[in-house]
Parts: sequence; structure tokens; C-alpha cells
Amino acid sequence: MAYYRRFNTPPPDPAVLKKLTAQQQQMQQQVIIQKPDFDLKLIAGCDSSFIGEDSILSVFVLLHYPSLEVLEKVWHHGPVELPYIPGFLAFREAPNLLLAYEKLQQKPDLIMVDGHGISHPRKLGIATHLGLHLKKPTIGVAKKVLVGKYTEPASTKGAVSPLVYKEEHIANVLRTKDNVKPVFVSPGHLIDLESATEIAMTCATKYKLPEPTRLADHYAAVFKSEV
Repeated sequence: MAYYRRFNTPPPDPAVLKKLTAQQQQMQQQVIIQKPDFDLKLIAGCDSSFIGEDSILSVFVLLHYPSLEVLEKVWHHGPVELPYIPGFLAFREAPNLLLAYEKLQQKPDLIMVDGHGISHPRKLGIATHLGLHLKKPTIGVAKKVLVGKYTEPASTKGAVSPLVYKEEHIANVLRTKDNVKPVFVSPGHLIDLESATEIAMTCATKYKLPEPTRLADHYAAVFKSEV
């Protein structure tokens, strides 16, 4: 409970914590990690940005793959129903992301999420949540490690090292640009780690973040001005 002491906020209701933990355990049993069976032509990136403590703005950007031409940009702004609880952030983000997703005129073959997939204490990061809700292949591309240990990959673009948690290879630490900090790529649902890493690398142009999540992050800042 160090977080709550640090920020002088009350700890979560034990009943809520128990309920969310039970939901995660149930959802975890439904996660499928497999070689994807699709013809990847449309890829979406998504991201969320909290506005204060009470509202959230979520963005989806749809791109053609592999050209990465932007086809659609949609967003949804709404209230946040759940307080922040470490390890359960996806429950705060997912409802609004799903409302934003509904606004897409075309649906993607794959969703790349700014966040974690199975590289999570209970293998249920936001990418996995979305994959289960939408029954879509999802990839998590995170800027910071959540759990696990790794050796820093080489400093050149394309270098990879494994992220290991409880003796399981849960993600790849991927250098998307020479001499910049790596990103953490993990499968969310209906995709395997090798394919997730390959697609993330294909989407890495001249920036640290792959284009789908970079653009989602960019437009989240742009659309904030319209709220």
C-alpha cells in the first residue's frame, strides 16, 4: 500500500479488490497465445489519456499495413468509474477504449496498444483485456517494464533481449531506434510473441514508438484540446 501512503489516498475497498482479482483470474484462463491466422491489411493503434482523476480520452488510429497510411482517427471522452489501483489499470481504461473502438468505420485485423499484454503480474495488461473483449489479436507495446528482468539489448535498431518473469519469457525488449531506450513488446491475445515483435519492428520507422501507438499517443494530445 506504499502508493496510497505516498499520494495520501485511501486504499482500495477490499471487496472491490477481491472482485477485480476474481475477474482477472477468470479472464486469464481465456487468453490464447498462438501464431495469428490473418491476412494483415489493417492495423489500429490505441492509447488513452486521463484528464484529471475523473475522465479519460481514448483514441484509435487505423492504418493500412504495411504502408502505415492513416485511414481513420476516432476518439471518445468519458468518465472514469474506477479509482486507480496498481495492477488493475486496464479496468479503468478498457470501457472508454471500447467506446472509441465502436466509432471506427472499418475494423482492424490487429490492434497495437500503448501498454502491456501478458507482461503483467497476472498476464492481463490492457492489450490482453481489449483482445478478450473484442476477440481480436492484440499486441502490447509499453514504454516501461512492469514485471520481470532483462538484459539490455544492443544499442542498434532491431536488437532484442527477452523479458523473463517467473522463468517465463513474457515479452521482448526491442530497440526500435539506434541509441534510444527500448520498448517492451508482449502478445495480448490471439498472437504469439515472435509475430508481435516482428510486426512492431515493421511498424518502427524513424521514431522510438511504432507508428500505430505513436500516432495514437500524438492524437490523444491533439484531441484533448477539443474536450
